[in-house]
Amino acid sequence: MAKAAAPRIRKKERKNIISGVAHVLSTFNNTMITISDAQGNAIAWSSAGAQGFKGSRKSTPYAAQVAAEDAGRKAREHGMETLEIEVSGPGSGRESALRALQAVGFAITSIRDMTPVPHNGCRPRKRRRV
Repeated sequence: MAKAAAPRIRKKERKNIISGVAHVLSTFNNTMITISDAQGNAIAWSSAGAQGFKGSRKSTPYAAQVAAEDAGRKAREHGMETLEIEVSGPGSGRESALRALQAVGFAITSIRDMTPVPHNGCRPRKRRRV
């Protein structure tokens, strides 16, 4: 019988990147934060769901804040200091994610709203009745 190979544990290499881009995607159901270098290679990421929030709690501003703090902490470990922020989506976690990234200690150079706006494209989904 063949002996099972021991799982190889690869140590995460520490990249030394000074500036990067934070992509904040805030949907009605979740908030996802990805911090990448200038070329778009992901350095750190987090989401409200990855932080343990489930169901409707994922879409809250507090969940977005916790996710942004986590992604920011991971990016700081790689030596990142300045951020450009690209925000997209209609969710409620946009502002709190920005404030959380600022509170972690990043110098924010620019904020861009990249929310896709249709020029009368596809038919939208039905209106919510709350």
